[in-house]
Amino acid sequence: MEIKKICEEAVQYGFAAVCIPPSLVTFARTQAPRIATVIGFPFGYSVRKAKMAEAEQALLDGADELDMVINLVALRAGDWVYIEKELQQLTGLIHSHKKIIKVIIESGILTDQEILHCCDIAARVGVDFVKTSTGYAEKGASIEAVRLMRQHLPDSIKIKASGGIRTYEFARQLIEAGADRLGCSASVDIIKGQPTTTKEY
Repeated sequence: MEIKKICEEAVQYGFAAVCIPPSLVTFARTQAPRIATVIGFPFGYSVRKAKMAEAEQALLDGADELDMVINLVALRAGDWVYIEKELQQLTGLIHSHKKIIKVIIESGILTDQEILHCCDIAARVGVDFVKTSTGYAEKGASIEAVRLMRQHLPDSIKIKASGGIRTYEFARQLIEAGADRLGCSASVDIIKGQPTTTKEY
């Protein structure tokens, strides 16, 4: 099974966590030391109760880290009050279980001002990570977005760069720009410094 192979690679290479679909958390929990899963994936526009239910189930199944997609419809409508309230509720739930929450903002389709709004809310709420991308948008992580986020987030909030990271050189540049962690489907090739055509998914 592909998930089993990914978990084995995570153990072998010391990856921080394996990010897998919610329905496979229970299985993967026995295969890898740390499991991440997604909430509201990939567009974030599920109603708040649905996101809360997803998070509760993921926690029950044993997920260590929950990557929650920001509500992109609310974001584009400028409804920052809704976004902050949703993030407060999800963060409160996840932190009550002493687990990690990452908020995915899809930086590749946002303006700089929208990215800054997201950073401000993340700082007020106290999430653990702000993550650049789901990998579904046309543009994923960028050095410019990571640098902008690092300049406007407190040191207590880390940055996860993801989406379109396929080479060692690009990975290195993102880390230098301020990324604390990388999300890659080509992780093994990147560590080995090999070129890859692996597509993010």
